[in-house]
Amino acid sequence: MKKITILLSLILAVTFIYAQDEYQNDEIQTLFSRNRSNGGYGAFTVSYSEINGRDALVTGGRGAFIFDHSLAIGLGGFGFVNNLDYHNNNNSNEYSLAGGYGGIFIEPIIAGRSPVHVSFPILIGMGAVAMFEDYGWDYWENNPPTHDIDNDVFFVVEPAIELEFNLARFFRTAATVSYRYTSKIDMFETDDNVLNGLNFGMTFKFGKF
Repeated sequence: MKKITILLSLILAVTFIYAQDEYQNDEIQTLFSRNRSNGGYGAFTVSYSEINGRDALVTGGRGAFIFDHSLAIGLGGFGFVNNLDYHNNNNSNEYSLAGGYGGIFIEPIIAGRSPVHVSFPILIGMGAVAMFEDYGWDYWENNPPTHDIDNDVFFVVEPAIELEFNLARFFRTAATVSYRYTSKIDMFETDDNVLNGLNFGMTFKFGKF
């Protein structure tokens, strides 16, 4: 009985010491804690979207400061074009849309130290879109457009979810899904929500995480 009591006492003592160590390691950190780890990154994104019923390419980049592996704040910008049909009839009456948008973004990061984790970036900003007569890429190679038919500016909010993979200490990649909300677009023969829609793409991040 005495041996069992001693053994239980030793187990309880080890458990208590381990719990204290874990508590210290997981101690709640504040904005002014000395043991916080901050960093930053630059990234570029390539995405597919559908704009005005046509396939669109959306590309862009962002830069951010990371607070303790859990929150990134920075600036981002994107450009888009929806005339991805290389061979187009030069006599068509179709129009293509091109433009860009950018602003500030905030990115909460869940379990950023884990090899696979998620983040929820949201971009808030402004943009502009223009309409051009669409003669196809092969035509515009030798005859670049000199003016647009119509254009407009807009306010944009784009929330996203990213499934992120830590491939190296300085490099991460993520599968990205976002939805672009804009204010009403007032242009020739277009719906006022013509730019609203899903984006599917990949993001590549380089930096100190």
